[in-house]
Amino acid sequence: MAQNSDVKLGQLTKYIFTAPSAFRSFILIVILGLLIDGANARAWLNLPFSGTLAFTLPTVVSSYLSLPEKFLFSGTIAFTIPAIAALLLTKPIIEYSGKTMTWNRSALLALACTVFGVIITLAALLSSVTLIPLFYAISLGFIFGLRLFVLVAIADYRVLRMIIPALTQSGVGIIVGMVLFSPSFAIFALVLHFVFGLGFVILIWLIERPLHRAFGIRGLAFINAFIAHMTDGSKGMEEFFRDIGEEIFVPQVNFFFRRENGKPVMFTVPNLHPGPMGEIGGGNLPKVLHDNFPEETLVAHGCATHDFNLVSESEIYKVIDAVRKSKTDLSYAGAAGRSGRLTIGSVQVLYQRFNDSVLLVTTRSPQRTEDLDFSIGSTIMAEGHRWFPHVAVVDAHNCMTDLSSPVLLATLTATEYQRAAMDAMEACRISPLHPLRIGVNHLTLPYLREQGFGDLGIQVMVVEVDEQRTAYVLIDGNNMAQGVREVLLEQILTLVDHAEVMTTDSHVVNTITGKNPVGMHVPAAEFLPSVMQSVRDAIKDLSPAEVAASTAHCEHVVVFGSNRISQLASTVNAMLVFVAPLSLAMLLLAFLLSLIAYAVMA
Repeated sequence: MAQNSDVKLGQLTKYIFTAPSAFRSFILIVILGLLIDGANARAWLNLPFSGTLAFTLPTVVSSYLSLPEKFLFSGTIAFTIPAIAALLLTKPIIEYSGKTMTWNRSALLALACTVFGVIITLAALLSSVTLIPLFYAISLGFIFGLRLFVLVAIADYRVLRMIIPALTQSGVGIIVGMVLFSPSFAIFALVLHFVFGLGFVILIWLIERPLHRAFGIRGLAFINAFIAHMTDGSKGMEEFFRDIGEEIFVPQVNFFFRRENGKPVMFTVPNLHPGPMGEIGGGNLPKVLHDNFPEETLVAHGCATHDFNLVSESEIYKVIDAVRKSKTDLSYAGAAGRSGRLTIGSVQVLYQRFNDSVLLVTTRSPQRTEDLDFSIGSTIMAEGHRWFPHVAVVDAHNCMTDLSSPVLLATLTATEYQRAAMDAMEACRISPLHPLRIGVNHLTLPYLREQGFGDLGIQVMVVEVDEQRTAYVLIDGNNMAQGVREVLLEQILTLVDHAEVMTTDSHVVNTITGKNPVGMHVPAAEFLPSVMQSVRDAIKDLSPAEVAASTAHCEHVVVFGSNRISQLASTVNAMLVFVAPLSLAMLLLAFLLSLIAYAVMA
């Protein structure tokens, strides 16, 4: 299947990285200045000291100044001191305005600008040492423009507020230039600051324009919110999602089990997507639903793609209210059919009838099992309503090979899902009903979100009908590494007759990349004993039960919206195509204007 734009958007996360420690960047800044000092000491005649020492000893300074054909130039003074000033000042200035900035990012930005400054300044040596003041001034202008661009992107999208923190490194550099060269250096350097600053501001405007026209949002403001989320857990991104979102109306099928002994159980299937990431939007949908009901609540993954990501966590409470309303006037019965499994093409279905309703758990494992578009689930439910008032379609979401596109209606895979579901409902329609027993277990795990496990851990529901036992194993996570399901099932089926291993598709385990499946960081063999123990405990918990089903109508739920992810990804990818040539054009124009300014002012 060809990659959709949402997959390409997910792949953009490879450009995200963690800044090295501030101390490491600081050491590199110091070393860079000392290396230039050492080169100066060797190349510029009889200096018995390094550049660093030369500028601290008055006698040597006087000796140096007596050589008019040479420039009093030190890497430590020209590059290290401005960089350290920027490192120390940028974070406090930005945080004073209410935004966030880490020491690591401040130091890395200072180091990067130092490297660019050294490269640009020393390019003068390709022509004449007398051009060093010109190229140093150009480097300061470039540093100012680059810092402005980066700070607008990572700290505060409001350009005017970022001028002062952007000026910290090049501003100190101007003072250094006045000391090293002449007081008039400041005028020329300020002119170049204006030239480069204006060039980068225009570049910022060009980059933001497509997103603003398409969605009415500021792209750099969104990046600010994302970085704030990564830094301190801010949920500012939810405001952007709400701006581009739209309301939907989706059904949610629920099975309620009340037992003679033990805690009641609810198995619910939202047709909403638990994303996009971390605690943002509906990323922790399964946990929030679980914690808001008195029953032991299993929240399976229904038919929904990233288009159905909730724009904020507050939208989950609309779902909770809808489910609560659907619990009124329930008709319980102690009857269920035996479970069965069938395969059509690449799709397998584990099916079971509960009283007058049916539960279908689908998978393509060991082939890739990804999100099913809501239209597929809606079609299956509509077909099933000929026989059953409530039809729950679960995407087991249990085999990830790589970031991939969702399954869309009218494709071969979608047709296989529909045919398999229809055959399964035919089998359920004619299956005899028997008394049932239900057992449940909930086991938290000692693993972190970064290891692929969500907050709920493992939940197991075992259904016993006519001496047949079926285990529904639900792991809180976003998909499973390929082959993990088969390893787990092989052992689970030694305890029960039928089983399926599902994931909630919780995106709380995803903060940067969408690929963090169960079993990728923690081998299946390591958490298999916990799964087996949970199944055994659920079997021990078996108790006679009655079941009732309902369909909650979740109304006015604000989600990303149909095709919004694809549209956003297409816009971002189109922008990236033009960023490099636009940046190069702006820089070339700025350098040209710098030379013109130098010629005019010389």
